[in-house]
Amino acid sequence: MSTIVFSHGKDGAPWGPKIVAMAEVARRHGLEVESVDYRGMDDPQARVAKAVELCRTLRAPPILVGSSLGGHVSAAVSAQLPTRAMFLLAPAFFMPGFEQFTPTPARCPIAIVHGWNDTVVPVENSIKFARMHKTALHVLDSDHRLTSSLVEICELLDGFLARLK
Repeated sequence: MSTIVFSHGKDGAPWGPKIVAMAEVARRHGLEVESVDYRGMDDPQARVAKAVELCRTLRAPPILVGSSLGGHVSAAVSAQLPTRAMFLLAPAFFMPGFEQFTPTPARCPIAIVHGWNDTVVPVENSIKFARMHKTALHVLDSDHRLTSSLVEICELLDGFLARLK
């Protein structure tokens, strides 16, 4: 059985409203769910190491789901370990001064969801990443947190997971 591994954003929590809602979608697909707790960890490399450690305990390559910095972490993990797929929300790619740290993801199905009104991570960053890696990109009328689009996010995740079977 596959496992979804959630990675929250810089100021997020392992079981915030988005992850709780997406975890229900994952369970309906018969997937196990893990959410890494990065609270108090500001160093992205330390977050990547913690996620890699968890993923190495799984029986099958994970489906990585990450939001903002968690999206960056998920892509970095995918570059180190076999990965089934990735679903990324407003991933922190190509941030000013850190462009060279944007990871090259695993060759696996990838979908990105981003808000047109994101003032933290410009939507152009996801457009650039999606173009470079030929990934699906869904841009919604929302902001960085995407909480106003939670129903749409869950619908997109449901369709993404259905196509993986």
